[in-house]
Amino acid sequence: MPNVLSFIRLALVPVFLYLIISAQDALALIVLVFSSLSDYADGVIARRFNQITRLGQLLDPAADRLFIFAALIGLAARDVIPWWLFLVIVGRDIMLVILGIISANFGFGPLPVHHLGKVATAALFYALPILMLGQAFPAIAGVTDPIGWAFALWGAFLYWWAGFIYVAQSVRISRLPRV
Repeated sequence: MPNVLSFIRLALVPVFLYLIISAQDALALIVLVFSSLSDYADGVIARRFNQITRLGQLLDPAADRLFIFAALIGLAARDVIPWWLFLVIVGRDIMLVILGIISANFGFGPLPVHHLGKVATAALFYALPILMLGQAFPAIAGVTDPIGWAFALWGAFLYWWAGFIYVAQSVRISRLPRV
């Protein structure tokens, strides 16, 4: 069941992107809320009923990243956020893919998720919907925009800070003797 929820979340990513690009922000927020609730539910179900699988461990963060990526593309395409923010966040993810390839070449699996990376992702998960909320309901944008931008900038900063921690981990494991 948890993997089914993750597949549903993945299938909703293009719907979400379409809704953002077409400025249907209220509907996009509904899709995002459903996705967030199903993300929480799949984690609870997987842990409670011991249904944690390798596939689920791959699908869940993939869906998270794709929702962030879709929100960034849609909001940047509409000039709600600047393209530099898109590049800062996506650039870090590209760096992690490269680090993953390097780690694999040294016989290591993916790097363990650092708590700072989780906090950064959480900040971005707050930032983008809060910014979307201001787009969906312009009357509250005076409140939501500063809060959304605070989360966005803090999240981007922490995202890169965690990225540098991953670089240090990669350097450390690349120096370990190969067995």
